[in-house]
Amino acid sequence: MAAGVRRYDPERRQRIVDAALRVVGSRGIAGLSHRTAAAEADVPLGSTTYHFATLDDLLVAALRQANEGFARAVADSPDLAGPDADLAAGLARLLGRSLTADRGRAELEYELYLAALRRPALRPVAAEWCGAVAEALEPRTDPGTARALAAVMDGIGLQVLLTDAEYDEPYARDILGRVLRGGRGRTG
Repeated sequence: MAAGVRRYDPERRQRIVDAALRVVGSRGIAGLSHRTAAAEADVPLGSTTYHFATLDDLLVAALRQANEGFARAVADSPDLAGPDADLAAGLARLLGRSLTADRGRAELEYELYLAALRRPALRPVAAEWCGAVAEALEPRTDPGTARALAAVMDGIGLQVLLTDAEYDEPYARDILGRVLRGGRGRTG
């Protein structure tokens, strides 16, 4: 290829986001910069600043990508699909899988999520996560109970990750069941 000719690379933006997630996973948010993302993605530094003008822009994209999984898992879960399904048991099982199948991924997601405390640009994306999980639950319960379930799952997840405790599925099922019994939603 001749010098100075730009190569079209439609996957470059995605590679940068994936690289940012790897950097945050291995070094934490403090270790993420345009430079570290570019090195991890094996792209020129200018590519990261072209696609993401600020570090917050890159973090927003990374958080948005990290968020996609759990809400989709709730919406697509066969454990939650049937009208006779035990919603508390299904959610407890799903939460347990998300926390134990790939603990590093769960830690990464929460690190990005909690970064919204200090980075206001991330707050709308963190709110999107809460909203997406609640929206996925609304076909099974009322909106207020769906939001409460999302909050409780969030809290249980944080407790498990922050204390290095083993995930206690019966406890989660009991607490989620209490939320469901207190609302207008069905538990089964």
